Amino acid sequence: MADRLRPAATRVIETARLRAADRVLDVATGTGNAALLAAALGAEVVGVDFEPRLLEIAKNLAAASDLEVRWELADLTTLPVPDAWANVVLSVFGVMYAADHDEAARELARCVSTDGRIVLASWTPGSFMPALGQALSAFLPAPPSGSRPPSRWGDPAVLADLFAPYGLAVHEHTAESLTMTFDSNHQATAFLVRTAGNVIAEREQLVAEGRWIDLNAAVTHLVEARGDEVDGRLGIELTYLLTTIRHR
Repeated sequence: MADRLRPAATRVIETARLRAADRVLDVATGTGNAALLAAALGAEVVGVDFEPRLLEIAKNLAAASDLEVRWELADLTTLPVPDAWANVVLSVFGVMYAADHDEAARELARCVSTDGRIVLASWTPGSFMPALGQALSAFLPAPPSGSRPPSRWGDPAVLADLFAPYGLAVHEHTAESLTMTFDSNHQATAFLVRTAGNVIAEREQLVAEGRWIDLNAAVTHLVEARGDEVDGRLGIELTYLLTTIRHR
């Protein structure tokens, strides 16, 4: 999935207008798409995630490309950098999954310098990835009480409200998209299920309950409803909001 989403990380880096002198914090870095691109431009980069397996992949990719990134295992609400450390704070489909949106916004605001910028890529409400999450939710444990939809971060008005208490405002935003292509509905379903960590974690239980086939059928139904033909293949468009946030 990280390979499929790399174009979005590239757009985030372009939008951030990175310079070699920048200090970059990539929040919920995953396997490090954005962090590695920033490091390749010469920036000082810290990549943070709470999933050790993803950070291990990121470390290996950095070593293979001879890139220097400081990888940190940490929660999104306790980022391991000093106040105002980063000229650029990035998150590519990451921070939007924080359990507490207000705390996550507060922490991003704490880490960015007064002349810096926060650049986010977030799935837009109603787009394919939130719809996939909704389709899968019937088969997964309920989210924590009080949690809110990740796609809220794909609404510029919500972002304005989240960051306003910290003197930050949405500077610019654009609707962007990328398209994943597959040979068939079956291939698309298999890929989407296989790359959903929360689904794989529940597979054994769902199989025992006789619900695994139903889950796959739900994903196939979504793929059939949302897919389009692209050069003779199945195309699934993923729409996201690309946002730059700065101090007022």
